Amino acid sequence: MTVPSDTSLFLRIPLFQDLSKEDLFGLINELPVEALEAGKYLFHEGEPGNSLYVVKSGKIEVVLAGGTSDEMHLRFCGPGEYVGEMSLILKQGRRTASVRTTEDSQLWMMTRDKFNDCIKRWPHLAYSMVGIMSERLESSNEAAFNDVVTKNQMLQKAYDELKAAQAQLIEKERLERELQVAADIQLSILPDVLPDADEFGFGARILPARQVGGDFYDVFELKDHRIGVLIGDVADKGVPSALFMARAHALIMAEADIGMTPAEVMTLVNTHITRLQKSTQFVTVLYGILDLKTRDFSYARAGHEPPLIVHADGSVERLPHDPGMAIGLWEPVTLDEKTVKLVSGDMLLLYTDGMTDCRDPKGEPFGLERIKKLLVESSKFGAQQACNTLLETLQTYQDGAKQDDDVTLVSVKAK
Repeated sequence: MTVPSDTSLFLRIPLFQDLSKEDLFGLINELPVEALEAGKYLFHEGEPGNSLYVVKSGKIEVVLAGGTSDEMHLRFCGPGEYVGEMSLILKQGRRTASVRTTEDSQLWMMTRDKFNDCIKRWPHLAYSMVGIMSERLESSNEAAFNDVVTKNQMLQKAYDELKAAQAQLIEKERLERELQVAADIQLSILPDVLPDADEFGFGARILPARQVGGDFYDVFELKDHRIGVLIGDVADKGVPSALFMARAHALIMAEADIGMTPAEVMTLVNTHITRLQKSTQFVTVLYGILDLKTRDFSYARAGHEPPLIVHADGSVERLPHDPGMAIGLWEPVTLDEKTVKLVSGDMLLLYTDGMTDCRDPKGEPFGLERIKKLLVESSKFGAQQACNTLLETLQTYQDGAKQDDDVTLVSVKAK
């Protein structure tokens, strides 16, 4: 007896592998063949199962969530491969996936009734069935165990990430508290109230680029009817520059109280800083002394922006200046020393380069000419009102663009 090649396809099915070729040939002849066009479903996920299918020709596809946006491909099956065998073993077992043809196909179909008839004819098939169920159970247990292990690992990873995020949040809050303390300390260094003389008024504003900055200013009374006026700008920003600013301010104030000239104060401060300094930081400073009797403002400029003066007639000029260098670079320091007399109606403006360099959303800097124009418009204002107007106009010009540098203004108005 010649066994047709179709028989070898059924020999691939574990449930029938112990049947003789002759018995298997007889069984195949008893099974109906279904012909399906490409794209047709054999059965759908979730339906009650009642038959096994063996591919005789063509190709089928096993999918999850078939026909939906969440469809997932599991595998393809060609001639000799089978699907739905558990429906013969588990009564009314639900289909765990959908099966459809991907090309025109022919499939043998074995119903549960036919399978039960086979059990009666070949009782040893029951042992094969038990073996298959044992393998499926073992495989299911192993898959479940691996799934639990994987999920435990994922949970542990999520827990570790949560702990790390919590630690980062705590550290962030700690740093924010320390930054706030640093900002409060920095503000405490600046004067709470500016002097007010019969002949002169004073104004000041500061706008840090960060929570703490490197700009500083001071206006303070000296002996013999004199007023000290100070403005400085530390290179870089943030906490390091704030610490350097505090040191520079303290040294300048200490030397200024002795009664020396601005140039002498700056020279001594540079000596202290260059001797103590162990970093690359430096500070530009303008320190001047206003004599209330003579109305002379004598100042020394260490690499800082030259002052602007707006006269009573509304004209604005940038005071003449010579080369100078910042404090903290090296010794000896080169300073620009000048004296200007402030007559009635004159207003002197000291500022840091954050004012001129501030940019609008298009990247255009505010520039010196806009400051001059605003000074003309503010020539009738008092010293503090002029500073307020300048800073408010600058913030309007900035229009939410990132602020890259601190902005500080100090004004002196001859009444």
